[in-house]
Amino acid sequence: MPVQAPSIAERIRLAGMRASAGALQAYYVAGRPLRFLLSLRKRSPTKLVIAPQDIRTADATVAEEIYSGYFAFGGKAVNVHGVSPFTADSPSPEWENALMGFGWLRDLRAAGTPLAKANAAALVDEWISLCRFPGRNGAWTAAVAARRLLSFLSHSPLVLDSADLRFYRAFLKSIGRHIAYLSRELSSGIKGESRLLALIALTSASLCTEGTGIAPRRMGQLLGSEIDRQILLDGAHIGRNPNTVMELLLDFLPLRQAFVARNLEIPSQLVRAIDRMLPMLRLFRHTDGSLALFNGIGNTRQDALATVLAYDDARARPLMNALSSGFQRAEAGGVVVIADLGKPPPPDFSGQAHAGTLAFELSCGNGRIVVNCGAPDAARGSLRDAARVTAAHSTLAIDDAPSSLFAGYQGPDRILAGRIVSGPRHVTSERYENEDGITIQGSHDGYVSRFGFVHERGIALNTDGSALAGRDRLIPSGRNAAAQAAEHSYTIRFHLHPSVRAGSIDGGRGALLVTADGQQWTFRAPEGAVAIEESVFFAAPDGPRTTSQLVLSGPVVANAAIDWIFESHADA
Repeated sequence: MPVQAPSIAERIRLAGMRASAGALQAYYVAGRPLRFLLSLRKRSPTKLVIAPQDIRTADATVAEEIYSGYFAFGGKAVNVHGVSPFTADSPSPEWENALMGFGWLRDLRAAGTPLAKANAAALVDEWISLCRFPGRNGAWTAAVAARRLLSFLSHSPLVLDSADLRFYRAFLKSIGRHIAYLSRELSSGIKGESRLLALIALTSASLCTEGTGIAPRRMGQLLGSEIDRQILLDGAHIGRNPNTVMELLLDFLPLRQAFVARNLEIPSQLVRAIDRMLPMLRLFRHTDGSLALFNGIGNTRQDALATVLAYDDARARPLMNALSSGFQRAEAGGVVVIADLGKPPPPDFSGQAHAGTLAFELSCGNGRIVVNCGAPDAARGSLRDAARVTAAHSTLAIDDAPSSLFAGYQGPDRILAGRIVSGPRHVTSERYENEDGITIQGSHDGYVSRFGFVHERGIALNTDGSALAGRDRLIPSGRNAAAQAAEHSYTIRFHLHPSVRAGSIDGGRGALLVTADGQQWTFRAPEGAVAIEESVFFAAPDGPRTTSQLVLSGPVVANAAIDWIFESHADA
């Protein structure tokens, strides 16, 4: 994949982003929130009063593996051979984060045996002995410490089932250290999703403990302010990853119940966020139950999704037009189209975001047809750059360049750590519904600074879902753009789900698609040839899989319409 060098304007913007990387931090450390957070460093809890529910799915078989010294997380497995897992060599950062986050306590709790309870207490006691003080290791980052604090609180009945006074005091002191550490991290200005997770953990601690001096009402206010910053008015997360919505709901729902258990008023921002996020999550859901592959999401954890949606009315309808985030959903005749017509997220939330503006996905019946390539799992992190580019999405690219540029993970850009540093700044989104069906139109200027063209796309789903018609155009913008058009080429890709078989028809001017459940669709582009090329699907549960893509390509012609259509043949 050719690497597109940033323009002069983009290099200037990148330099400005480096220079202003600490501006938001200064905001977070100013004023009364700082003084309140600093006060949380002083005392450890005197007792635990409630244990919030952990609603994530557990696997009791993991308990036996852990007892045998076998720890498998993030696609990696380690047999510790009788030594402490907390001193074992970590095969990956994801493995270490999962180990140190203690989410696996839910698996020991699911086993429910005396052996599992004793093993849980022994491992927590061992961790407190070896890693109790914050230091430069994977145990003490804000996100991991917050996740561990939530695990300790939720599974305290398991860990303390047969605890003696020494261990009980050590456990409470450890919770106090986590409160102090996270309050210090917040006061020093951590940003992004880690900030929200730390506030969730501290709010939960304020509800579950006594003697720390943490006021649940004040913590709820701080949490509510951050929820307002990160959860958009349509219920999407500001980072625009569908999986983030699901994961936050898995934390928000137990937290809401903890306020009820303590007979305290639930922060209004938390209540409103949950009410908005559930319909938003349904917007992302395809006909097979999987979430659409936008902005860093990989394989959908169906158990987690089912758990979250169980808290919603079974008859609830998905959001169709997400005005704040720009996502759109169209449904007709059992066919679902999900499209991304929104701007890339702000830099602090773009570490996982993809360059997929104006991409869409299509599903029908029991499966997906058109997809984006998705994100690889943690064990295959080396593939993340390939998954993020525009060519890995079902949309148009000019000269195979990404519509958004990402900072490097090394060198002068490492402070921005893979975040989007340049991309579409003006993205339009319009929706029309009438007796003919649903039409979605959008445009973005991500290619204007480098090539002088705005990408415009329209897609229309007819009333019975039997046809999805689309049109792409490149509109000149800026001096000499039209004159330079012939110097560039376009490529429009439609990545197919691995379960779809594709074959050429009409002498290469179309393709026949057959889904796993026997549906037949045709794809045609009246003005050009349709190539069927190899692609890769990163989001399969067993790792990347080879698949196919339909490709339209040619020289850029200013304002020329590139038409295409998917048609269902239900009676075939």
